[in-house]
Amino acid sequence: MVPPRLKLTGSLGTIHLRTQQHARLHTTSRRRSRMSELFLAIGFGLVVASVLALAAVGLSLQFGITNYINFAYGDFMAVGAYIAWTINTGPWHLNIWVAMVVGALGVGVMAVLLNRFLLAPFARRFQKLFYILIVTFGLSLILLNIVSSIWGNEVQRYTIPNENPFHVGPFLFTTDQLVVIAIAIVLMVLIHVMLTATRIGKSMRAMSDNTTLAMTSGIDTRRITTLTWFLSGCLAGLAGTVLGITQASITPGSGETFLFVIFAAVIVGGVGSIYGAIVGAVIVGLATEVSALFIDAAYKLDVAFVILILALLFRPNGLFARPGKA
Repeated sequence: MVPPRLKLTGSLGTIHLRTQQHARLHTTSRRRSRMSELFLAIGFGLVVASVLALAAVGLSLQFGITNYINFAYGDFMAVGAYIAWTINTGPWHLNIWVAMVVGALGVGVMAVLLNRFLLAPFARRFQKLFYILIVTFGLSLILLNIVSSIWGNEVQRYTIPNENPFHVGPFLFTTDQLVVIAIAIVLMVLIHVMLTATRIGKSMRAMSDNTTLAMTSGIDTRRITTLTWFLSGCLAGLAGTVLGITQASITPGSGETFLFVIFAAVIVGGVGSIYGAIVGAVIVGLATEVSALFIDAAYKLDVAFVILILALLFRPNGLFARPGKA
């Protein structure tokens, strides 16, 4: 039996049938297009979350030991990015991933020296948090101007082979993006192992909980502080380079601009919590990229600001709050 809607005869029935088929195909095509765009956004959101996780974990490690926020952290990222750019595009022409390691180590050493000769003396002399924040803010301006003086204000790019993206399930990635995700996952696992299964990691956790008690129990707090600053600096340098890889460009202020997004991830996850920083990075990374489907992409970083405000209003201690770190 012919369905009632197909009982029209002649050219009028044919036109009506084709119109229905075209409408259904158009609707299906639009749905597939929207789903494809959603998966594209989620895929790049995972890449952004990987960059965020590297930076947020480094900042959380440093905060856990020092109990103050480093406003120069974004500039640490920029220094690492430009060291890697110099190694990658200069006379050496080293592979970007090798250059990234060199940049990370360079920032790690820089972080240790800055803490030893600038930040630690101020922290001992001025106990109030406000003074230390002013010092780190001033350090941020100094580093920004140093980077601009050495490398200039022009947009720079790494020497990376152009590759066509390919599908991984419903997602679309380039090889570089997959490497960034893999680096983040491997380092997060290694940091977890370090914190839970090594003496250094357990000493870091003890200092983060109570520095005075850790000192009285025989932990070399100065050594642990130095190692923490080195690790935090290395993660900042790595994050700065992979940020430049994913954005296909670097500028002196690129890390400083990204710092606000890092703060959002850290606060959402819980200040001082390593695992909270990872979760916060995933939430903020996905939210900012998926939001670009519904708002102008130029405003997607504002979504991080909205998330930050909501977190401060409804969950000020974060999802994984630690006692004494709020």
